[in-house]
Amino acid sequence: MYSVELYGRVRRAVLVEGKSERTVAREFGIARETVRKMLRYSVPPGYRREQPVKRPKLGPWVGVIDAILEADKNSPMKQRHTAKRIFDRLRQEYAYPGGYTIVKDYVRLQRVRTREMFVPLTHAPGEAQADFGEALVIVAGVECKAHYFAMDLPQSDDCFVAAFPAETTEAFLEAHVRAFAYFGGVPRRILYDNTKLAVAKILGGEERKKTRAFSELQSHYLFEDKFGRPGKGNDKGKVEGLVGYARRNFLVPVPRVGSWEELNAHLLEQCGKRRERRLRGQDETIAERFERDCAVLLALPAAPYETCEKRTARVSSLSLVRYRGNDYSVPTVYGHRDVLVKGYVQEVVIACGSEVIARHARSYEREELVFDPLHYLALLEQKTRALDQAAPLAGWELPECFAELRRLLEARLNKGGRREYVQVLRLLETFRLEEIAPAIEQALQLGTISFDAVKHLLLCRIERRPPRLDLENYPHLPPAQVRTTRRLST
Repeated sequence: MYSVELYGRVRRAVLVEGKSERTVAREFGIARETVRKMLRYSVPPGYRREQPVKRPKLGPWVGVIDAILEADKNSPMKQRHTAKRIFDRLRQEYAYPGGYTIVKDYVRLQRVRTREMFVPLTHAPGEAQADFGEALVIVAGVECKAHYFAMDLPQSDDCFVAAFPAETTEAFLEAHVRAFAYFGGVPRRILYDNTKLAVAKILGGEERKKTRAFSELQSHYLFEDKFGRPGKGNDKGKVEGLVGYARRNFLVPVPRVGSWEELNAHLLEQCGKRRERRLRGQDETIAERFERDCAVLLALPAAPYETCEKRTARVSSLSLVRYRGNDYSVPTVYGHRDVLVKGYVQEVVIACGSEVIARHARSYEREELVFDPLHYLALLEQKTRALDQAAPLAGWELPECFAELRRLLEARLNKGGRREYVQVLRLLETFRLEEIAPAIEQALQLGTISFDAVKHLLLCRIERRPPRLDLENYPHLPPAQVRTTRRLST
């Protein structure tokens, strides 16, 4: 292709200096037809194909390729044909004799021609879009995957981001409650993808059968829902862009935090700082445009929403309740009974009837046993032989005075000593460890080695009164020898 400079020199020679096309062609060493072309265009017009590209080797198989690409439109994205796979099928099934490059070029051209186009949209104040994203974080020195919830207000571009250990129902509910609190109100309509956390079944068109948890959330906050087309992430392009923006800007470099609360405090701070930005094509900051969203947001309900997943379960013979693959203990008195499990982001609460019978820190491991030793003490009081092998007590860190008390009790009472030691442990069901340990140490100092003595000394310390122990009840103590004084005559 000739340069623009040559075009200018040729055109000037003919149109300004009056030279003939033959003379100019001879001077510049180009054909007269080229000179005529340069006189028609002031700049090189580029190559213009007048007829479609001819592919004599591929021609008979073009229809086969087009049929494969058309069928791919109804297949999952990750199971569609690559150009290499189409080439392999052409050779194996249709005896195609040509090469790979011509097939690859044709497939690329066809996919470009059929690529979807979009219409720019406007968004009314008070509307929102929500989605989850994933990123690596380091929490308490452990590398793990964070599932972060993002909610975007497209009119103002204001956003909220919060991270959780897993993309679960309780995290979905908790994220909404935090987002509404951050915005100071509830969006009138929220657009989602077809996440299983909200959609139980796609009924066709825009009809959805919603999950019970999502229906309860919607009934509490009264927002309108809208769901995108299956597999069409561009239906909620604003929040899709926010998910990527948050990963690149809020979570790079990889955050190193001591807890999930610290991570979410960092994300909330970044969302607040972003409000001061003025985005491309806007005359106002995000905070200024957010005021129009605030004016139409629904008011927050007076009563808080309980952000948990609720499931019924039955207590096993080992006094365990299973929730999301992990087993959590309850007091043995509730064995073989039906209970209600409430799964929160940070804890698991188990209730029987209207009574809460157990609380545990939430575990996100798999097949883990989560014990509270206090739940098994009443049973161990009856089955004292299991004391040394009781799994719930393994790893239970108690002050040294507990072990010393048990040694002396068993030395004095043998089998009965184990039962009295369990009775001492059961004091932890009512009193704090910081109150019981000093009472045990005082009992060891006085030599009053029994459950009754420890309980008496404990109550005396709490009530702040001097102890009154009848030492005759403790025959292992050496009797005190008290001499009487002799009165001298005057």
